[in-house]
Amino acid sequence: MFEVIAKVISQEGTCTAGHSVGQEFVIGQATPPGLCSWAFYSLFPFAQVLQFGGSFPWEKDKDRAIVACPDADNPVVFELRRG
Repeated sequence: MFEVIAKVISQEGTCTAGHSVGQEFVIGQATPPGLCSWAFYSLFPFAQVLQFGGSFPWEKDKDRAIVACPDADNPVVFELRRG
């Protein structure tokens, strides 16, 4: 199983969880400390694919995925990278 790191690459509006560009979290089977649980729920399915060696056909880099949190008014965008 591969390690997956989630990095905040964009944040618009006001994130109630306080996320900001540059923050990083190791994604495992539980919500990492400091990561909004709603964001984790959005990231988790994509992280699982990367953790087990899969990739996404729409991504140019097979070792990453770009995923946004579900708050459309204050989006936080994460880059998931397989380590």
